[in-house]
Amino acid sequence: MTRPVLVAALLLVTSCVVGSNTDIPPQDPALVEAGSELYEATCADCHGSDLRGTDKGPSHLSIVYEPDHHADGAFLFAVQRGSRAHHWSFGDMPPIEGLSPEDIEAIVAFVRENQRLEGFESYPP
Repeated sequence: MTRPVLVAALLLVTSCVVGSNTDIPPQDPALVEAGSELYEATCADCHGSDLRGTDKGPSHLSIVYEPDHHADGAFLFAVQRGSRAHHWSFGDMPPIEGLSPEDIEAIVAFVRENQRLEGFESYPP
């Protein structure tokens, strides 16, 4: 096999192994940075600073939070109105006060960028 063909084959195999996180486009770095701070202040207590969850809330790196299953709007809705427990046994998520739609957009950019870079965990964990 010639070198260019080998490289192309390796890229194809690698993209198949990495999985659906490759479908997430790179996020705006300024939004990711702002979202990182907001996530730490308002989400990390339950979802973990590393996004891998705690005993209070699930991992945002779970395949359950893949964009095709929980679109960005689902995060907005959950933050603004709360969310009934439906995938996990952590209990219902209450609304989070004090975040604007722009703040939530930044948080989602942070989550999506981490999903893109880290990939997804299987469900159930």
